[in-house]
Amino acid sequence: MPQLQKKLTLYGLTMIAVGGCIGSGIFVTPADIVQAVPHHGLVLLVWGLGGLIAMTGALTFAELGGMFPHSGGVYVYLREAYGEWVGFLYGWVTLLVINTGALAALGIALSEYLTFFIPMDQTMKIFVAIGVIGGLTGINIFGVQISQLFANTFTGLKLLAILAIIVAGFIFYEPANVQLNLSLAKGVPENLFSAILVGLIGVLWSFGGWHHASYLAGETKDAQRTVPRAMVLGALIVTLTYVLVNLAYMMLLPLEEIAGTTRVAGDAIATLLPYGGKLVAIAIAISIFGTIGIYTMSAPRIYFAMAKDGIFFKSLAFIHPRYRTPVNAMLVQAIWAIILLLFWGTFSNLITYVTFMDIVFMTLAGFSVFVFRIKLPEKNRPYRTFGYPVIPLIFVLVSGAFVINTVIHRPVQALAGLFLLGLGLCVYFGFRKKG
Repeated sequence: MPQLQKKLTLYGLTMIAVGGCIGSGIFVTPADIVQAVPHHGLVLLVWGLGGLIAMTGALTFAELGGMFPHSGGVYVYLREAYGEWVGFLYGWVTLLVINTGALAALGIALSEYLTFFIPMDQTMKIFVAIGVIGGLTGINIFGVQISQLFANTFTGLKLLAILAIIVAGFIFYEPANVQLNLSLAKGVPENLFSAILVGLIGVLWSFGGWHHASYLAGETKDAQRTVPRAMVLGALIVTLTYVLVNLAYMMLLPLEEIAGTTRVAGDAIATLLPYGGKLVAIAIAISIFGTIGIYTMSAPRIYFAMAKDGIFFKSLAFIHPRYRTPVNAMLVQAIWAIILLLFWGTFSNLITYVTFMDIVFMTLAGFSVFVFRIKLPEKNRPYRTFGYPVIPLIFVLVSGAFVINTVIHRPVQALAGLFLLGLGLCVYFGFRKKG
């Protein structure tokens, strides 16, 4: 019986955590944050707060990753804490909407940036997106060591591209053209608290993805130590990168220009080079390409784990005898992502409505640290959450606040999410009955 191979190293898994976060967000969301908090110091503060929240999540999940070093990550934590059906619902939503919807959106975004160099109509963009998702799924089927090499290469390239922007900002900063106001004693908006909350929406969206490292625990060397370290290191690297690149943006462009553009990186480099926009388009395309590669590799381990537990299609537990990868789970995800792409106009609203369910499950997973401290006090914990219980409590409260805010202000999204969960429960009990 073929088994998954433990080939992932600390460096490789950290690059997966970093690459899962850094996609297109850091290149497009700075405008939203500046609109919410039009103050240099506050912009950096909000990005720093987002990093601290991500760190509280990574530190919390680090304890969980050490306790349960198995394929599926978050699915396993939810299953062990609340029962099989909660884990199933997480995998169900991830397959049906969260990860496949993200893949479809990333595929289209990549095609959009490629139009800087190759003219394409909408049909051509969809075909390119399908080709990228299918092609990268195929590459990841050839073994986790190939996936690790891919993640190392493309995450390294995107970090180098962002580093180039940071260096350019510090070298070519002209105080006469752009005056930085980093003091929180002057120019602070009156509605400070609500402004920071609005700014955090785009920031936290840009920080999402570090937990993808947990999905691959079953293929990681010394997983009990490596998975926690990779998630914490990944969150730390992303935080430092985001704060520095936003400082670089503000060194090259006035705040009002940043607030008025969705191409802040391109506009910033265009102040130095006439073809700066195209250079940044290449960097963004590389970044998105690398993220698609990671998403096509990581999430299928959830469906694989569900199938092994007997609560999903048995064929999804199949491991390729030569490449030792969950090939059927990877192919099913790719096929469903392509279906979403083909019917994007029909499904885009539904996908928007239910993505908040991801935060619901992240909140539940974070809270499971408290559950396990009571339920499994004697279980081996290679890593214990730093600052317990304050650190995990911050993560749970912040994540929960976003869920409650969605229910209050976006009731349609909440109802769509509840409908999807209800459908998932029917499917789950169907599998249990059949089993």
